[in-house]
Amino acid sequence: MSEEMKKYYEEYGRKVFLYLMTLCSDPDTAEELTQETFYQAIKNVGKYKGESSVYTWLCGIAKKVWLNEARRRKYHPVAEPDPTAEDLSMRPDETAERNDEKMRLLRRLHELPENEKEIVLLRATGELSFREIGELFGKTENWARVTFYRTKKKLREEEK
Repeated sequence: MSEEMKKYYEEYGRKVFLYLMTLCSDPDTAEELTQETFYQAIKNVGKYKGESSVYTWLCGIAKKVWLNEARRRKYHPVAEPDPTAEDLSMRPDETAERNDEKMRLLRRLHELPENEKEIVLLRATGELSFREIGELFGKTENWARVTFYRTKKKLREEEK
């Protein structure tokens, strides 16, 4: 691996892993796909033209790697709440109500069109800027911002 790619892996490896976690919701799969992403990046480094940030380029590769894997497995993950993240000081009825709300939100989220779902997840858990999201989709920062807020509004309306 070139020194440049080692530097990219050190700088962006964790972020690419987190991005893949938003897509597949499985740490083992995300780790495998992260490795495949950097393998593909090494093979195709000559195709990187510098038109976007390195991170956006890597996320584009990661998305293709994930889509290939999803097609291969016919894999459609359903994210479940992390039981270790529960606040144990809460009363059982409060915990059950909170879990029900999470599950309802996750169901509504997974019913969204793929682009809308991915934008919400990237913004909420991937901590990407609207500019980075726009670059990832080949759109503008404004498109990402508007799509995110419209999707958020849609989720709130469905909640009522």
